[in-house]
Parts: sequence; structure tokens; C-alpha cells
Amino acid sequence: MKDIPVEVTARTTNDWFGRFAASSSGWLGSKWAFAGAGLVIVTWAITGPLFHFSDTWQLVINTGTTIVTFLMVFLIQNTQNRDARAINLKLNELIRAVDKARDQMIDIENLSDLELDELQVRYEKIRVACNDRMKKSAVRSEN
Repeated sequence: MKDIPVEVTARTTNDWFGRFAASSSGWLGSKWAFAGAGLVIVTWAITGPLFHFSDTWQLVINTGTTIVTFLMVFLIQNTQNRDARAINLKLNELIRAVDKARDQMIDIENLSDLELDELQVRYEKIRVACNDRMKKSAVRSEN
């Protein structure tokens, strides 16, 4: 099963939101977007005395930041989902390519929380056993 060739072909899709989210998150995560946001805050603060620090003046920044935050949540989540999926696929390929790796670990992100808990306990036992072997080996080499 390890020698099954996997061929990936690039293709264009009509995933307009995915493309929009990728380009937006790239731009909105830049130093220029941060500088622009800082400039908006400074401009808002400077205009405070002109509007006598009114409720409307405060409402403008509160509404603006709420709307931006609300929309950014969806962009960030889309980007995180895509990144997590790509990382999982890369890990699946590494598992597939390594002869001693267990193929059962491919796509474990689809397991239930209980199944993941069982795997975690199993690997914690392996780690403890490995640490014990290393300690015993270190004691032997000292003698």
C-alpha cells in the first residue's frame, strides 16, 4: 500500500470566497494594514475634541471595530481551516511515504474525541517507556 503513486494536478476552481479570503488575509495581515488601522484610531482620537467626545463619536469607532472584527473572524477561520487541511494532507503523505509509519494514522483528524484520547494515552505510554529506556541506557553508560 505504501507504493501507491499519488498524483496531484493543479486545477482552477470557482471558489471565489477561498481566493478572496486568501488574498484578504495576506493583505490584512501586513504591516501596512496594521499601520492603516493605527491611523484610523489616531484620526478618531484627534477628532474627539471636534465632536466634544460625544456618544456618536464613540459609537462610530465601536461600530466600525465591531463590524471589522465580525468579518475578520470568518476570514481568519477560512484561512485556518485551509492551513490545517493542507498540513494534515502533508502529514498524511509523510505517513504514507515512511515504511515504518502506521497507515492507520492517516486521517485521524476525523476520529472522535474519545478515539483521539485513546491514541493520546497510547502515545504517552510509548513516551514514558522511551524515557525509561533512555534513563537505563544513561545509567549503564555511566558505569
